[in-house]
Amino acid sequence: MNNRLKLLFSILMIAALIFGFMNIYFPAEHYSFERLHIFLFNLCTGGTILLYYTQARARISGTVLLFFSGSIVYAVSAFLKLYPITIAVSIPLTCLVEKIRIEEFSFFPISFFSSKESVSKKFHQASLLCLSIGIVMASLVILNNEYLKLIYMEKLTLNTFFLGFSFPLSLISLSLVFSMLRKMEGTSAKVVMEMCFWTITLGVIIFFVFILFERFIPQIYVTSALFLAVITVFFLYATFADNIQQKLFLTSGIGFLNFTAVSGIAYILLQMSPDYDPSKTKWLLQMHVFASLYGWNLCGLAVICRFDDFPIKLHSPTVIAVHWLTALVLAPLGVFYGVFAVLAIIGYAFITLTLFFSSNKKESVQ
Repeated sequence: MNNRLKLLFSILMIAALIFGFMNIYFPAEHYSFERLHIFLFNLCTGGTILLYYTQARARISGTVLLFFSGSIVYAVSAFLKLYPITIAVSIPLTCLVEKIRIEEFSFFPISFFSSKESVSKKFHQASLLCLSIGIVMASLVILNNEYLKLIYMEKLTLNTFFLGFSFPLSLISLSLVFSMLRKMEGTSAKVVMEMCFWTITLGVIIFFVFILFERFIPQIYVTSALFLAVITVFFLYATFADNIQQKLFLTSGIGFLNFTAVSGIAYILLQMSPDYDPSKTKWLLQMHVFASLYGWNLCGLAVICRFDDFPIKLHSPTVIAVHWLTALVLAPLGVFYGVFAVLAIIGYAFITLTLFFSSNKKESVQ
């Protein structure tokens, strides 16, 4: 990936975080800056990187450029509540994602059920499929809530569904993890890897359905199953993956993923308590969100963007320590206190620019 693309994606990621704190300084009743926060990171940046990585070309293609341009229009129109534009642009966006998916895999994802297909490729195709489905589902929610009004559910809102755009990024990060476990594909461990694939992909979908219907007990069961699957992935990766620099970053990422599983279970349990007060648990929700977006997902995207450059010139433990401090302490506190928002932006800018622009001189690696 050339430096211009790295700079573009770095700016978008940092801008996304800034918009996440914007309501502190510019409270807005009509517009939700959180939408720009989520869309700029997950859809515009993450979706474009996913498609670019899938095509595996030296130069970004016209198809990916069209997707990127359309995703910006999608994000801005959804933020401004210009929903006819959002719905209209979602159609070509979905077609572009499916075009690339079909070219790389097939129209019907029959390889999901093939024991010969690597688990890494299954996660890869699932990430593309979830991206196109997420765009379609969000548009259907807009149609229902703003125009048709056929279904009413408290959780059936765009703000609920746009969080689903982080799922494709999580899946492509897992694809990277399992690509480093390919030597295990021909062993008995393949069964365990397949179980992890189905538990994670189906589990998140089922969990999302239970969120919509506000069924807390089933959410606990599903989240517990997801946690066990993630722990299994962590064990397989830490034990059997090659000891290279990418492993350190992705191991840190899986640590973030484990944290999101634990914090998710804790948040559901708090919601079930008789004296539940959303304002008192907002801090935990923010830790959960930031650990997912700016922890786990960032690790995957950074490795994708620098995949051909590793090992890169940086002090990995230092960057990882700043990353955890920023994602789990500074950023969640920044939602409530402006000074921490500034510190989080500085810390995140340091992490992002270091990961994207550190030299790849092997002799300088620590």
